[in-house]
This record gives sequence, C-alpha cells and structure tokens, in this order.
Amino acid sequence: MGARGPLCVGIDAHPSVLREWGVTDDLRGVERFALGAVEALAPEVALVKPQSAFFERFGARGVEVLERVVVAARDAGALVLLDVKRGDIGSTMAGYAAAYLSDGAPLAADAITVSPYLGVGALDPVFEVAGRTGRGVFVVALSSNPEGADVQAAVTRAGSTVAQAVVDAVAARNAGRHPVGDLGVVVGATTPAGAVRLAALNGPILAPGIGAQGARLADLPRVFGAAARHVVVTVSRDLLRYGPHPASLRHAARRTADEAAALLHPLVRQVEGAPRVKR
Repeated sequence: MGARGPLCVGIDAHPSVLREWGVTDDLRGVERFALGAVEALAPEVALVKPQSAFFERFGARGVEVLERVVVAARDAGALVLLDVKRGDIGSTMAGYAAAYLSDGAPLAADAITVSPYLGVGALDPVFEVAGRTGRGVFVVALSSNPEGADVQAAVTRAGSTVAQAVVDAVAARNAGRHPVGDLGVVVGATTPAGAVRLAALNGPILAPGIGAQGARLADLPRVFGAAARHVVVTVSRDLLRYGPHPASLRHAARRTADEAAALLHPLVRQVEGAPRVKR
C-alpha cells in the first residue's frame, strides 16, 4: 500500500463483466478475462482479490485457472487476497487453512477472507497457520450486502452487536502486534458511520461496496474516521468495466488508487522506506 496505494481490485468473473469484455461466459472466457485483468493490473495495484466462486463453478478445470491467476498475480508483484469466505469448525477449518495458507499449497495466497458465524474461535486453525506462514486473514464483520444486517446488527448477550463482537475478538488477537496484526476485518463502505468501533483493531480493514453497491470513495473518511489509515479499498466491477484494454484498466486503477490515497491522506502513511511508485 505504501508503494502502490490502498487499492484492492476484485477479479470477479461476473457474467455482466464477461459480456463487457466481449468474452464468453464459459471456462475459456473466464480464463481470458482473469489472466488479462491480472496482466494489466497486478504490476500496478497493491492487492488483487480473485473471487473463488466464479472459478469453482467450472469444477477442477476452473480451480486450475484460479491457481494460474494466483501465481501470475504474485509473480507480477501484487499481494493476492483470495476471496473464499470459508467458515467451519475443527479439522474442516484446519483443512481450509492448509488449502489456502500453508507453504507449498497450490492455492496458497497472501491472505483469505473467512466467515465467523460459527464463532470466531472456530477460525483459530486459520489464524494459527496464517501467523506461522506470514499470511493474513480478513474476517467478515459488517458486510456491504443489505441482507447481512439481520445477523450482524443483532445484539449479543453482552450488549454489543454481533459485528462489534467480531471486531473485538479480532482486536484481542491483534493486541500488541507491530506495526499491525495479521488479522483484519471486512467492513463495507456502505456502512453507516459509527456502526462499529474500529479504533482498537490494530489491523487492516477491507472495505467493499464501492461502485456497484452504492458507496463512493468520498464516503471513506466519514465511514471509517481515524481508522481510515488501515483501510484497503476494494473495487471490482466499477473498475473492470474499463477492460479489456490494458491501458484503460491501468489508467483507471491508477486514478482510483490516487484518489483513495488523497482522501485518506494524511492518515494513510507510506511504508517506511518504500517510495511511491512513479506513475
């Protein structure tokens, strides 16, 4: 983020995006789209976020394409956040941890998304492997979809919302880590200001919802306040619509990253010793 700006681009092979790119809604089209997007964007942006579901729908061959996307993005210098939102218990969660976060795994990414709604403690196998291998985890706390509010805004026996309880549990695991912990949360940019307290999180915040879901970059300072210095802005369809032309994609990504950094400045600081990439 210090070198490339606080932007994460979702590699979402949504049928509407495939149409805009002029490719077919099949495995061949998804492959052309995903590898084309990575080739254009991974040398420019801090993170890319492939959505696993759009590859999994084609079975083993789709997962093979996803493996190539992960490798290509990392080889181009971007961090890879694999959007899988897994959430289970015991040995099953340990299996997911091995699949996505262990050294040498075909789908090993720099970070993954997980769902905490079987209990944050049930995610401990993922947290342990991520900490041991130098990777990260983003826990869904307050998502950008309207259906999530029925669960996430519910009040616990302790008197906080479920979303706040998730944030607090992650913050407890990040306590004392420097400069920030390995664990982050997902909080939608569509969230009302003050819906969750993030000051003690000591970790990154993934902020979806820009563009297609109605939020704007200009909303970020209001929604996240002082915690904005930890925000990773994720944009998918609103940026991918500039494809398939690589130059148009890169220009849109640079503009978006610079606008996000300007809005978060002076709260977002460059990584110490890391000069910003010359545009």
